Amino acid sequence: PERGFTFKQDGPLDLRLDPTSGTSAAQRLRELDEEELVGLLVENSDEPYAQCIASEIMRTFARGETIDTTRQLYDAIARALSFLTKSEQKDMVKKSCQRCFQALRIDVNSEFEVLYAFLEKLPTVLKPGGRVAILTFHSGEDRLVKKAFKQGVRDGVYREAARDVVRPSAQECYQNPRAHSTKMRWAIKA
Repeated sequence: PERGFTFKQDGPLDLRLDPTSGTSAAQRLRELDEEELVGLLVENSDEPYAQCIASEIMRTFARGETIDTTRQLYDAIARALSFLTKSEQKDMVKKSCQRCFQALRIDVNSEFEVLYAFLEKLPTVLKPGGRVAILTFHSGEDRLVKKAFKQGVRDGVYREAARDVVRPSAQECYQNPRAHSTKMRWAIKA
């Protein structure tokens, strides 16, 4: 909570893995215009209500208010989704908060850039016949891994790669609910 990694408890909207470097999520929100924020929410988390949420965040700033805490961001998202029926609101606000916090965390920590750099360097550390398996936790990460492995097979870097994603079993998801969104892809170096 002290770095904003949960919206269940109020705290500063930071989301940096290393709070001594980079820009906090609160500052990043102030730097973006509405179109950029929509793009960030869609690209980093596939947020279906990205436009509504971005518009509400911009209206909040236009009123002279700030979004410096996790509660303030949660409240802005709840206002953005107030058009939903009461029965839909609770669940959709929670899911949209999860996606929006994820999108901001990915952005402030340059997570896609780090993953891309890792995928580029990966073949140089594998011996011929070396195997790699990568777990991803959302579609954006999975797309990068899938694309890199497919391209690696086409380029002859990998002799084989998973054609289909490996998903956790129902039993594993029951024992570990966080495994639900996990996807695994693997490749073997040529």
